[in-house]
Amino acid sequence: MTTQHSFLPQHLGKYLLSLFVITVALATNPAQAASKVEIDAYVSEALKKFYKTSAAGKNLASRAKGMLIFPRVYKAGIGIGGEYGEGALRIGGTNVAYYSTASASIGFQLGAQRKAQLILFMTSDALSTFRNSDGWEAGVDGSVAIATFGAGGDIDTKTAQKPIIGFIISNEGLMYNLSLEGSKITQLQR
Repeated sequence: MTTQHSFLPQHLGKYLLSLFVITVALATNPAQAASKVEIDAYVSEALKKFYKTSAAGKNLASRAKGMLIFPRVYKAGIGIGGEYGEGALRIGGTNVAYYSTASASIGFQLGAQRKAQLILFMTSDALSTFRNSDGWEAGVDGSVAIATFGAGGDIDTKTAQKPIIGFIISNEGLMYNLSLEGSKITQLQR
């Protein structure tokens, strides 16, 4: 029995590292990237769901100078985790550029999930800073205030006054107490 128990700890680290490297390689491989048409369709679908989920969010989005929408962000981890998604920057109702988001994490985690992320640029300065960056990291290049809601479903007034506001949506609806900090956003060349 000792032989069986010693096999797992001895090879578990190598297995987890290999799994993580393969996952990241597949997620960041340009051959696996979605087409503009696919991203556009997913973005439209995510916006419809967002607008249906939150009237206050829809109102806030209507005042945004630009919206960065990642309709399908996949997160997986077994001790070491990774997250990847592709989306579009929408200005005036038109997708004007395409981006990827990626992050890594270490700590207790097990499983996989899919979510959508929306980042609203509420000021022209915030949007311009984002567009002129060569890779943008949430929390470093710009602080993203995750939307919080008060009684009656209204967005917290402090949050609504921030230059960059984020929303995270799962299949069950809006998610709270999460962060986009550390997410690296890079423009895709299409």
